[in-house]
Amino acid sequence: MYYEADKNDHGLPYNPIKALTVPRPIGWISTVSKKGVGNLAPFSYFNALSYNPPFVMFSGGSREDGRKKDSVINAETTGEFVFNLSTWNTKDKMNDTSWITDPDIDELSDVGLTPIPSKRVNPPRVAESPAHFECLYHQTVVLPGNAPESVHHVVFGRVIGIHIDDEYITKDGQVDTLKMKVIARLGYKDYTTVESKFSMNKRTEEDKILPNTDRQAAE
Repeated sequence: MYYEADKNDHGLPYNPIKALTVPRPIGWISTVSKKGVGNLAPFSYFNALSYNPPFVMFSGGSREDGRKKDSVINAETTGEFVFNLSTWNTKDKMNDTSWITDPDIDELSDVGLTPIPSKRVNPPRVAESPAHFECLYHQTVVLPGNAPESVHHVVFGRVIGIHIDDEYITKDGQVDTLKMKVIARLGYKDYTTVESKFSMNKRTEEDKILPNTDRQAAE
């Protein structure tokens, strides 16, 4: 099948694009408002962008009246946010924090999670999460939408501190993501867990695959 994205004329009961951009890491973002109220919300549009220095992004849609999400406002006004890794063990609490609540409600305490202090930023970390990135706000890019709630605010942040639970570091110094049971977003209402992996070495110049004509000449 083929359809034009602007027309959204796919003829299916649900838009398939989210089911094709998978799996998507979940950005479980904690922030603090200028009033000092904590906020915690999951974003399925999240990813790492670079590593030296490391940058990450999360993209939040707008409310129905066009207002920004609280996480976006807090990151912009305070200059800080924290990424908390979401796993199988935290999936239900993560889902609970997806509800849109009043800005004066602290989702961490509201859903029964345990806040713990960060080292270099003010927003707390989620104790039940096995890994956290402390981030400084860098900039926001606004993506236009076809409706007020479709306008997305893409928040970029520089990672300045990383916490990893020692339980998930192997004897050879690698992070055991399989043991963490990291979850990711699929399409529709679906999620997945990271349960398998495989490794591949990057090809060297000696391994370079020649075009058919070059291989024939070499033979």
